[in-house]
Amino acid sequence: MSDSAASLLLVEDDEVIRKTVVMTLERYGYAVSAAGDGLTGLELFRAGGHDLLLLDVMLPGLDGIGLCRKVRETSVVPILMMSARGDALDVVSGLEAGADDYVVKPFDTVVLVARIRSLLRRSAIAAPPAESMVVFGDLRIDLAGLEVTLAGRPVALAPTELRLLLEFAASPGIVLDRHHLLREVWDYGWDGDSRVVDLCVQRLRKKIGADRIETVRGFGYKLRR
Repeated sequence: MSDSAASLLLVEDDEVIRKTVVMTLERYGYAVSAAGDGLTGLELFRAGGHDLLLLDVMLPGLDGIGLCRKVRETSVVPILMMSARGDALDVVSGLEAGADDYVVKPFDTVVLVARIRSLLRRSAIAAPPAESMVVFGDLRIDLAGLEVTLAGRPVALAPTELRLLLEFAASPGIVLDRHHLLREVWDYGWDGDSRVVDLCVQRLRKKIGADRIETVRGFGYKLRR
């Protein structure tokens, strides 16, 4: 599926912004469903069929952070948060809730579409043809099937979390700095917000073991052999 054939769900309470974003994304070829509040957005999500979610932080009824958490209970669909303020609390709360990335309103259309395309590429990771299994103790990564197990139990990873783990697994014991990870995992051609790296690492640690990824202060992170 090309990214322009993707189905997007936009949840934004500002009617002007909602209609503008819908028209913009439709011009790029996306199929867009839209909701003006969190509860309606949750209903549309549960109806299924969406390849990516765009969630505003400030929503009536169920806010974007709460909606993100609800989605993450059952799905690893890519989530892009939209914050009007872009302050640290909004950003950190959204990423901790399970969002993959964020944009600050007002945003440039080119930036928004670039972030969407990047997230969709991450969610369609191509399976490598060579060695199919990487093992780190009780952590097993099936590179061909793109499946991860810990002590024999499957680990559900969001696309960004899986790409991050694959990046670490490709260089075990090697320190990877945040700029490298932003470029390789988040596909940023420019300096992005390193908080997305730190918080995604935190989420990954909770799923595969807190001591599996080591922090090297002042440099970055490495996967322990």
